[in-house]
Parts: sequence; structure tokens; C-alpha cells
Amino acid sequence: MKKNIFIVILSILCIQQLSAQNIAKGFIFDDKNGNGVKDRKEKGIEKVAVSNGQEVVLTNEKGYYELPVSDDNIIFVIKPSGYKIPLDEFNLPKSYYIHKPAGSPSLKYEGVKPTGALPKSIDFALTVYDEPEDFSSFIFGDTQTYSEQEIEYLTKGIIEEAKHNKGKLFGITLGDLVGDRLDLHSGYKKALQQMDLPWYNVMGNHDMNYDVKEDMLSDETFESNFGPNNYAFNYGKVHFIVLDDILYPNPVTGKGYLGGLREDQLRFVENDLKYVDPNNLIIISLHIPLFDKDDKDAFREDDRQQLYNLLTNYPNVLVLSAHTHIQSNNLIGAEEGANRAKPIHEYNVGTTCGDWYSGVLNEKGVPVSTMRDGTPKGYAILNIKGNEYTIDYKAADHPESYQLSVYNPKVVPYKGRWITSGIYANFFMGSDSDNVEYRVDDGNWVKMNKIEDYDPAYYRYMQDWDYDENVKPVRRPSNAQMSHHLWRANIPSNLSVGKHTIEVRATDMYGREFRQTSEYQIKELDK
Repeated sequence: MKKNIFIVILSILCIQQLSAQNIAKGFIFDDKNGNGVKDRKEKGIEKVAVSNGQEVVLTNEKGYYELPVSDDNIIFVIKPSGYKIPLDEFNLPKSYYIHKPAGSPSLKYEGVKPTGALPKSIDFALTVYDEPEDFSSFIFGDTQTYSEQEIEYLTKGIIEEAKHNKGKLFGITLGDLVGDRLDLHSGYKKALQQMDLPWYNVMGNHDMNYDVKEDMLSDETFESNFGPNNYAFNYGKVHFIVLDDILYPNPVTGKGYLGGLREDQLRFVENDLKYVDPNNLIIISLHIPLFDKDDKDAFREDDRQQLYNLLTNYPNVLVLSAHTHIQSNNLIGAEEGANRAKPIHEYNVGTTCGDWYSGVLNEKGVPVSTMRDGTPKGYAILNIKGNEYTIDYKAADHPESYQLSVYNPKVVPYKGRWITSGIYANFFMGSDSDNVEYRVDDGNWVKMNKIEDYDPAYYRYMQDWDYDENVKPVRRPSNAQMSHHLWRANIPSNLSVGKHTIEVRATDMYGREFRQTSEYQIKELDK
């Protein structure tokens, strides 16, 4: 009898021990002295969200939390507004703990080293500070470096300019940090370190471990270098959600990848949103666009629909994506499957590498790398006021006022009977709701027609490559792609012979006005 009782007690103790090993617990505390350690007099912070990538819990009045973990989990804090989180030497957030007792599997590019047994307490430090509700941040599209040379292009072409654009609170890169060579993540981190700001990173399809057979393992090297690839954080009245939206291998074909979300990711979004004020602005950062006009099958429809449904009760939603190496603005409403009164705005951000570091070299020795839709390479600035936002696009090596380009013939015949050329305005941040007009020589403003076509300036630039009889030392630009922000108008030929000035003005979705000018001549036909 005593022996049986002993066995029962031993079994209970084993179960309790096993249970304890599968529960991550700890404190979120106010790190008064900034040493990163919870000292005796430092108090916990209540109602801070903590997650294991699926479940989300709030700390109690003592700052204490508990979360279940498996043998492949990352525990992370969802940064609350009004607090700073610790940063590592590269200004990357240190707000997570990786639990992989056995480490990552053997891969071409190293993943996470074995972390061993779960610590008794996983504590996270936060520091109170006066966080503004009005702020700006950098948004980078694909940096996508394939070599050390291209890291230098990134540094000289983007970072050396952007780091002088002061007053920003943090930055985000929307995936494809590198181009398949995951050993270049270290060079990317050193380059972005120069921005001297907290920097958040999204995983892209070129940041994956390709030598795996299931999607859950495709992020092993990314996790080692950057931490979780699905997470969230708050600034002011804005809640940011970061998602890895690449399914690899493609669950339909078994080859390549597909845009989409796993069930565990959707559960994370659902659980995370439970603790978010519906009046706040929700900004979702991911790599592959949810809605792509040019490739509507690029994202798994059911996953997209589930995400839209989770966002139904949140009226203010902005989605930031990259991947396409063009730029576009889409308003996602009922026609696109989002059952909501106020559409979701998806901004597909132009890339910092532009057209994959192609084209002629500028005076800095960096490829001009204009994107296939005629958008100059550059980066975006996200401006927040409370729960409202505006977005600016900053074309690299151009003044801030350069928001559109104008293309037109240099000469047209006087009272030409049939002129097939015209005036084209490429409004880089343009959308279907924008208004673009032109006038000649201070005349009346005339509305231009929005069209889907190749940017003629880019097309001409691309053709120059093919007609050159010499081999150029840098990569040919990619073939032109339809621009989603192009306007056209007929060019007048019935004015006086001589030089004339074209002025274009574009009014964006926020009511802001931008202008650009060009010139042309009207000449008599030779007799």
C-alpha cells in the first residue's frame, strides 16, 4: 500500500515538474537603473501583453505572466505605449527570449544554437519615457543585397542620406533584407546600425532557409539574427503588427512559395487584437502584398479573407507591404472581400534597392536603379498624428518636393494634324482617388486621365540599353511594368511658335498638393 502511495506521489511530482518545464513565466518590470536586471526594489508593470506567438496574456498587478511553450517557441513582449525596450548593439529590439532546447536543425545557414532548459524566470525590462503621440518613422522596402558590393550600394545610396533625415522615432524594413545569402544579414545589420534608431524587421522570401521541408522551419536563420518574425508593438495610439506572410514550400504546388498565413499566425492576430483599443490605428507590416493588382493569385485567398474578418471592428487600418519592386496604393473594400465601411489602405512601398541595384551609376558610384514603373528608388516616411497618418515618399538623391515626374516630347509641329505623343505625369504616390491636372503657360488647369501604361521615360531608358553597341559594366534595367500611378493628356500644338512651360499639379488622398514643370517647343514644319 505504502509502495503504491509512493508511486502515485512520485507520478504527481513528475507531472508537476514536466508541467513546470512547459510553462514560461516571469516579470515585466520598470528598469529604474537601466541595468536590465529586475532588482528587489524594481516593481513589475501590469497589463503588459506578452505572447508565445499564438497566445497573448496580460501581466497581473505585479507584472507577472505565464505562457505555455513547446520546444520551439519565442516569448516576446508587445511593447506598450509610453515605454522603451532595450536594444542590442545594432539597435534591434531585445524584447524576446528564444526557447529551442535542441537548437535549429542542421542548415546551410546557421540557425539558433541550443538554448538548454527553460529558465526559472524570463524577465523583460522596460523603461518609462514621455512617448509622443505625433511622430514619424522610416519605412524601407526591400534592401535585398546579394553581395558585399550591394551592401555598399545600400549604405552609399540610401543610408548616408536617410540618416541625416532627423526626428524619426524608429524604422521598419519590409522584408528581403538580403538576397538569399543569409550570411549577409550581419552586413545588413551593420549598415542599418548607422541609422541610430530602433529598427524593426519583417521577414521576406529572400530571407528564408530554402533547405527545409516545412514552413515552420524556414525562419531559423532569421530568428537567430532578428528574433520573432511574427510580433507586435505600440507607439502612441498606433498598434503595429508584423507578420511573416510567406508560405514555403508552396502548399499548392510543393515548389517555390506562396503568400499566405498559417493558422497559428491568424490565432496570434486574433488574440493580440483582443487587447487593442478599436479606436487605435492598426498598422500591419508584411512582405508580400495582401492585394496585388498584377497578380491576384499571389496570396492565398482564404488567409486574406480571415485576416480581413479579424480587422472588421477596427476602422483604422493601414497595411504596409513590399516585394513587387514597384509602388502602389490600394483601397481594399467590399469589392475586394473586406466587409467594412472604411476601406483598408494597403501601401505597397517602393524599394530601397529599387530595381535590384541596376542601371547606370550616378555620381556616388551607385546604380540609379529606377523601379520598373518609373518610381525612383527611395524610402517612405510614415507620419502619425494620434490615430491618423499621412505617408511621404522620399526619392533618393532628390529634394523632398520631388513627388512626380513629367514626360513630354521636346518639340511638336505647329498646329500638327495628328500628334500621337502626349504629356505624362508619373505621380509616385498616386492612387485612383487622386486628382492630377496640367496647364501650359499659366493657362487654365485641365484634368489629366489616369491610365495603366508603361512609364515612357523608363521605357526609353531601358531601350537605350539594348541599342547601345557596347557592353555596360552594370546590370541592365528590368523590363518595364505597368504603372498604377500614371496620368496622360494631349499636348497642345495650337499655341504660338516657340518655347512653352508645362506645369502639372497633383493632389493626393490627404489633400496635399505637389507640382512639377517641364518645357517643350512648337516649331513650324520644314518646307
